[in-house]
Amino acid sequence: MAAFFGGLIGIERERRVWVAGMRTHMMVCVGACLVMIVSAYGFSEVLGSDFMGLDPSRVAAQVVSGIGFIGAGTILFSRHGRVRGLTTAAGLWTVAAIGLATGGGLYYAAAITTLIALIILWAIQPLEFYIAGRLLKNTLKITATADFIWSEWVKQLKKKEALQIESVRMDKEGSKFSYQIRFESVNEDLVNRIIDELKAEPSVIEFSWSRN
Repeated sequence: MAAFFGGLIGIERERRVWVAGMRTHMMVCVGACLVMIVSAYGFSEVLGSDFMGLDPSRVAAQVVSGIGFIGAGTILFSRHGRVRGLTTAAGLWTVAAIGLATGGGLYYAAAITTLIALIILWAIQPLEFYIAGRLLKNTLKITATADFIWSEWVKQLKKKEALQIESVRMDKEGSKFSYQIRFESVNEDLVNRIIDELKAEPSVIEFSWSRN
């Protein structure tokens, strides 16, 4: 049952082509299940002895902290400061908890948690994208030489595109200038057109686009 529950969640991650796929989730869930079984029943003979006191739950408790090492391996940091893999790491942590519940005989709780996890990972994703599209701001960062007159560039761009600029920040870095322009809302087609404009600008050294 632990392999089945873990595999269901792993299939969703496999579909997203993440490093922790179906087999990884199954192994984590089965391993956590075995730890729970050992924790609950593996010390029954010793516990019956005189002058012997053990807390069998301590073995299973180590899974909660130990799974963090595997989860950390799924988290990726890009050079632009973006973090990916947190959802997969959280999924592995949840799968470990499902395995513990299965090993402890709490099949109903394990099944319900698996269903809820699948809803969160799969069904709620379109809602998350919709909310992100409404709330997240688009930030354009430009590094250019002193020849680049950003105000004139933005003025010319606004003549051609319907831009809603929230704020503009400029910093000087030696002989270079760094500009950070925050937009209210920008669609993908407009982003591509702005990128083409920047590529054609000879005084622009580098630029990046992010949503935050």
